[in-house]
Amino acid sequence: MNAILIKLFATALTLSQVTTRPDAVRTQFDPFTDQAEVVRLLRDGCAHMRKAFDIEDINLDELITTAMEDPSSVAGPAAPKILHGLNLDELNTSYKQFCKGENPAISPFNAREVIEFYDNATKDLPTAEALRDKALPGMTRILDGTGKPFAETFEPNGRRLVVPITAVPNLVQKAFIAAEDKRFESHHGIDERGVIRAFIGNLASPGRPAGGSTITQQVVKNLSVGDDVTYERKIREMIVASRLERILTKPQILGLYLNGIYLGRGAYGIEMAAQSYFGKSVGQLTLPEAALLAGMPKGPNFYSPDKYPERARERRAYVLARLKEEGTITEAEMNAAVNADLGLKPVDATRRDSGFYVVDYLNREARTFAGVDSLTAGSFTVRSTINAGLQRAVESALQDGLANYERSTGRQSYTGPELNLADSIRRIQAATPAPEGAVQAAPGVTGARVEPAKPEVKPGAKAPRPKVAAAPQAKPVWLRALESSRPTLYDVHWPVAVVLEAGRGPVKVGLADGRTAILDPGIARNRLQLYDVVRVKLTEGRGAARAQLRVRPNVQGAALVLENQTGRILAMAGGFSYPMSQLNRVTQAVRQPGSTLKPLTYLAALNAGLQPNTLVLDSPVTLPPIGGAGDSWSPKNYEGGGSGPTTLRRGLEFSKNLVTARLLQGGIASKAPASLKRVCDIALEAQIYAECEPYYPFVLGAQPVRMLDLAGFYAAVANEGARPASYALESVERDGKALYTHAPREPVRIGSADRVAFYQLKTMLQGVTQHGTAAALSKVSAYVAGKTGTSENENDAWFAGFTNEITVVVWVGYDNADGSRKTLGRGQTGGHVSVPIASNILQAAWANGVPKTPLRGPSPEARPFIADLPIDPHSGQRVAGGGFLEHFRTSGDGKMADTQFRLVPRETLYAMRPDAEDGDLSGAEDGASVAGDYYGTMTGERPAPDPLDPFGERQSPRSRRAQGDLDSYGQDAYRPWPGQTARSPFGDEEVRRPRRRDPDYLFGEDPGY
Repeated sequence: MNAILIKLFATALTLSQVTTRPDAVRTQFDPFTDQAEVVRLLRDGCAHMRKAFDIEDINLDELITTAMEDPSSVAGPAAPKILHGLNLDELNTSYKQFCKGENPAISPFNAREVIEFYDNATKDLPTAEALRDKALPGMTRILDGTGKPFAETFEPNGRRLVVPITAVPNLVQKAFIAAEDKRFESHHGIDERGVIRAFIGNLASPGRPAGGSTITQQVVKNLSVGDDVTYERKIREMIVASRLERILTKPQILGLYLNGIYLGRGAYGIEMAAQSYFGKSVGQLTLPEAALLAGMPKGPNFYSPDKYPERARERRAYVLARLKEEGTITEAEMNAAVNADLGLKPVDATRRDSGFYVVDYLNREARTFAGVDSLTAGSFTVRSTINAGLQRAVESALQDGLANYERSTGRQSYTGPELNLADSIRRIQAATPAPEGAVQAAPGVTGARVEPAKPEVKPGAKAPRPKVAAAPQAKPVWLRALESSRPTLYDVHWPVAVVLEAGRGPVKVGLADGRTAILDPGIARNRLQLYDVVRVKLTEGRGAARAQLRVRPNVQGAALVLENQTGRILAMAGGFSYPMSQLNRVTQAVRQPGSTLKPLTYLAALNAGLQPNTLVLDSPVTLPPIGGAGDSWSPKNYEGGGSGPTTLRRGLEFSKNLVTARLLQGGIASKAPASLKRVCDIALEAQIYAECEPYYPFVLGAQPVRMLDLAGFYAAVANEGARPASYALESVERDGKALYTHAPREPVRIGSADRVAFYQLKTMLQGVTQHGTAAALSKVSAYVAGKTGTSENENDAWFAGFTNEITVVVWVGYDNADGSRKTLGRGQTGGHVSVPIASNILQAAWANGVPKTPLRGPSPEARPFIADLPIDPHSGQRVAGGGFLEHFRTSGDGKMADTQFRLVPRETLYAMRPDAEDGDLSGAEDGASVAGDYYGTMTGERPAPDPLDPFGERQSPRSRRAQGDLDSYGQDAYRPWPGQTARSPFGDEEVRRPRRRDPDYLFGEDPGY
């Protein structure tokens, strides 16, 4: 028996059963004993079909006979070419045998083979009861810190918001019924007339096939048996659909259908589609909007209003005509809706382009705290701490900073376009024929204006489809292709551009808003092809916009913004782009922090009683082996040698490795190993590490750290020692029931150091941003304190800093996945690479609701134990008036320990002689330079800073190099230019400072730091 004929008869056997005996459908027959039963069922089914068509006054016998004997009359002249091996004579003979009672001498029908195929198709048939109890996969909505929608997460085919059928307006329900299943209310799961019509129409049709499936069958296909285009699936679908009709009401089935169907734009279900296409709930849909969506199930891609707006208009007109035929709407309503604008929400507005690392992190947190397997396992409402505007700005700042680094160092490389639209453009042009007599527009520049094809009116139709007015304006074909594309780097915030004209010189590109621009191709010169999609940076001006090429970098980075008091994570960027790498470098990676860890050592020293003006030798030092075993340690400064005695403050401001190491030698405890242990104790209590490696390079940041943990320590410094517990997940709800709610926790105080030590450290870290290694932030140093960091060989570049409200941490470096460590290059330090990124993040934070307030003075608890006294900032020497206001620890009764010469006795200081008049300018990490003039030129009176506002906005230092304490003229950041009027970095007043020279001065003068 012909293989196709076997499948057709097995399908007919199914149809016969579900229409003549729906309560007793057999799913298994014996190939030998049940042959007569199968023949009887087929004959009963055919008789039922004839009666069904009699209702419509159609002669089924005549219709089928015509189709069998002359298929070209049904499907046109192409019919004989596409019958796929089906013998029409055998089919016609079989039809006469079962439907007309004839007994042919030679029958092509073999009951055993039909039964065997049928039995195999119905094996392991799903139950209808499973659909009755089925929970549709749904979408989890993630809200930002203000309660507004931030992100969505869902399983494949699960981007839906389930709504009860009672929430779907009657007009919307009727639109889908009219378009998909006009006899939905009367059939019992299978519309036999629709099936036969579809079979005859598809027998040899070269066009789009008609399915003949009811809404019930579509529910079964979508949610149970799958969508394989096979006879086996059709057989299973019809049986389950028939059974489903017996256990669910029509509204329940329609609810499953409307919530389950795919309607384009990644939207499943009517509610998600309404929001994706029109930005509104299903209950707010208008007549033309409802009709447009009702036309989509037949082919969401084929009738896509984004790709093929004319097809969508035609399909909408068909649905409206059907509604008019059913009496649901009037002719006037139909005509108005037919000519209404599509009214679509822009495609880009439905796509999320930020926060992918955040969503991944929230999913992990929900699994840990809410006990859910995954946020995509159900429909949850997740409330987060994220500041949506800041999140996007942080990602942009990081992406720009990484690209700027590679561009400035010559490490940029072009590896090709993100995608090419040539194939998509050809498909759109092929699917949109130009009107008769129209001239096809130049490809890629403008789209041809397309008049809608006139709807075909078939004989016997009750009403012609209404005429569809032409769209008011046709989009360029390249723009339509771009709108329907999905760029690979979907979270990169550089605009996309389509190459429209490529050549040796400037390149013409099309932008997402429909404009064109002139592109400087840069390193991609002569490598761009027509319809390449690339990333650009736009410059607006007179005439056409201009664009510069942007290419994705190989270097990586991460950034975090943490709220100091609460620990709320406001923004997190775990890498350049989530599609490129899902590794979250904020929470899942550890890197050497370099000098960003040095504040731990200074905090230990301050807590041990040293004052910020304590002199420390910035000179070579060798520390003994720990425990008497192993090697001794002889660190070096970033630039090599040392610069002699310097204050504790300046050692931190200019990130002196030798000063940090010498603090272990009597500055914290009497012996270096004991000092190291105290530093480790603070690190452990601050939860920077779970364990501390007992080796000296630890104090210079040799032990890798997680960014999230480092941020917690800096937030503690901002809080005078109270460390917050970081979190991003506020709550998880399902069906209005809370599964998890974050319990607010007060920051935990780090007991290894007191408030005074933390406050003194904060003032020293503000000096880093005023005139130290982060002096690129000098213009905002009244609001920001922090520390740069660069690991060995410039493998890692860091900045960690804080305002009163937030902590910002930025890291830049290359991943070590291949086991190698790639340097950023000589001079590519934290101050040079990471500080500019942090600067942009700080500005974005202030623009997105974070208060911009001057750094606070000491707390009421610390204030009684702090005395603000003027000193010479270079030598640390107390001065009678003016000078820099230093913050000294006192005993609370006004007594103050003078530790200026504790580590460098006066006799040692006076015995020192510089090698050169200008001093030694080497040694500072991050490119800073410090000289040997420690008593400086502090002659003349300086205005006294406000002792009640040591961090006031009046502190406005002169501009300086980002990597050190030199301004652009090489002048000392603490003192004025000789013989000129200068503004004090610690006050508003401008004073003349005459410079005196002492012939007996013991130290060589330096030109600056």
